Amino acid sequence: MDYLDNIAFAILLIVGIGFFVKNVKKLTRNIKLGKDIDRSNNSKARWKNMAMVAIGQSKMVKRPVAAVLHIIVYVGFIIVNIEVVEIVIDGLFGTHRVLSFLGGFYNFLIGSFEVIAFLVLISVIIFWIRRMVLRIPRFWNKEMTSWPKNDALNILYFEMVLMSLFLIMNATDVHFQELNSGNIISQFVAPFFSGFTLESLSIIETVAWWIHITGILVFLNYLYYSKHLHILLAFPNTYYANLNVKGKFDNLETVTKEVQLMMDPDVDPYANVPEDEGDIPEKFGASDVTDLNWVQLMNAYTCTECGRCTSSCPANQTGKQLSPRAIMMKTRDRLEEVGANINKNGEFVDDGKQLLNDYISPEELWACTSCNACVEECPVNIDPLSIIIDMRRYLVMEQSAAPQELNIMMTNIENNGAPWQYNQMDRLNWKDE
Repeated sequence: MDYLDNIAFAILLIVGIGFFVKNVKKLTRNIKLGKDIDRSNNSKARWKNMAMVAIGQSKMVKRPVAAVLHIIVYVGFIIVNIEVVEIVIDGLFGTHRVLSFLGGFYNFLIGSFEVIAFLVLISVIIFWIRRMVLRIPRFWNKEMTSWPKNDALNILYFEMVLMSLFLIMNATDVHFQELNSGNIISQFVAPFFSGFTLESLSIIETVAWWIHITGILVFLNYLYYSKHLHILLAFPNTYYANLNVKGKFDNLETVTKEVQLMMDPDVDPYANVPEDEGDIPEKFGASDVTDLNWVQLMNAYTCTECGRCTSSCPANQTGKQLSPRAIMMKTRDRLEEVGANINKNGEFVDDGKQLLNDYISPEELWACTSCNACVEECPVNIDPLSIIIDMRRYLVMEQSAAPQELNIMMTNIENNGAPWQYNQMDRLNWKDE
C-alpha cells in the first residue's frame, strides 16, 4: 500500500467517523428535546440492570431459538470487529497484518474470529429464513411497511457481506494460508481460489479489504437511520430504565399537591417549593414528542421493532388497533420530523402536526389494558406504556376526551366513592346475601 492509499484511507476514515459524530450530535439533540427526568438514583441497581439486560441478554432467553442466534450475532459484532483495530493501523501506516508479531496468540485470535464470523454468517441466514420463508407473524404486522421490513433485511445482508469478506480476505492471503495456523475456516474457502495467480489473489485480497472497511463505516453511519441503533442505545436505555415495580404509575406532582391542599387546607404543600417550580404546568400529559421526557424519546430510538411487545399484547391479540411496537415507531417518526424541522429552520416552527391524532389515535391509546406485558417482554427495557399513559392524561385532563365508560366510572367515584353506580349507603349490602 503506497502513500496515496494511506491518504485515501485516512480521508475515508475521517469522513466516516466525522459523519457518525455529526449524527450522534443530532441524535443527542433530538433526545434532549424531551422534558427532564431524574434517573440518577440507585446507580448500583442501574449498572446491574445494564449488565444483565444489555450485556447479558437476560430477557432474550425467553425465546431460546432467537436468543441463541442473537447472542451469536451480538458476540460476533463485538469480537470480530476487534480486527478493525488492525485494519485501521494497516490502512494508516501501510503495514500488513501489523499485529502478527503476537505470534501464536495472533493466530488464536484470527482463528477465533473466523469461527465466530462463520457462526454469524449461519445465524443471519437463519434469521433471513425465519423472516422471509417461515414468515413469523410478528415480523409481518401492518406497521411493518416497506422501510421497516427492508431495514431489517438490509442489516442481515450487511452482516452476510461483512463476514464473507473477512473470510475471503484471509482465504486469499497466501502467506497467512501457508502458516496453516489461524485459518480454521478460511482454509476451506481457499480452494475456491486455487486457480488464480499470486497477483490475482493479491488484488482480490486488497479489494475485499477495502470493501470490508468501507462496509463497516457505511454500517456505522447507517445505524442512525435504522432500528439497529439499539446496538448503541441498549446500554444507556437499560441503565436509565424505570426501576420501580411494574404497575406503579407516577403521579403528576402538581395534581398531588392540589389534592393535598384540598384534603388539608391548613397545610400548604407549596410552602418549601421554589416559586418557579410551584407553577401549574402549561400542559397536563403529552400530545407531542416534546411533552414526553428524554428517557421516553431514547426508548423510541432504541426500539428494534422485534415485535415481542405486540405479540404479547392482549389488546392486539383480540384485534384492536393497539400495537406497542407501532407506538414506539410512530413516536420516533414524529421525533425525526421535529428534528428535521429544527435542522431546516434553526428552531422548531409549528407545522400543524402533533403526535396525538396525526400519528397515534385515541382508539389505540384507549385499547391498552395497562397490563405491562409489553414492558415485560421488551429485551431492552423499553416502556411503551408510559407514553400511552401520558397521552391518556392529556386526553382526560386537557380535552376531557375520556371514553364514556371511563367518565361514568369517574363520576361514580366522585359521587359514590366507588366505581359502581350504587348509593354509598348500599355499598355493603352484598355481605347480607
